[in-house]
Amino acid sequence: MSLARTLAAIAIALATCACGTLPAGTDLPAIIVSPTAQSREELRQTVAGALNDAPVTLADDALARDSVLLIERNQARDAQGVPLSGRELGRPEKFQLVKNGGDCVLIHEGSGKRWTLKRTQCSPI
Repeated sequence: MSLARTLAAIAIALATCACGTLPAGTDLPAIIVSPTAQSREELRQTVAGALNDAPVTLADDALARDSVLLIERNQARDAQGVPLSGRELGRPEKFQLVKNGGDCVLIHEGSGKRWTLKRTQCSPI
């Protein structure tokens, strides 16, 4: 076998092996494990900040069962608290939690902005 063929065979073998591995820094969908009061507050503050400091209410198990978090807008109400009729034109805000290396990262789908959650433990799903 010629040197060129040998090198080509080695290159093909290496390329085939590389397809099955993830490069460092790859985003993997993740969920929060062992949520704490601090991690829940960090998540709430991060989401609120991403939405221009809008008031945000999150469930205690937000991102603990699924890697996607949808935030819906509050429905407009009249002075008595009755929902105003009409279509809601706004779409929910979508966030995804990913594991990137050793970091838990929250990504806002609409803007593509990313925040590393320092007080949150997560695991790829």
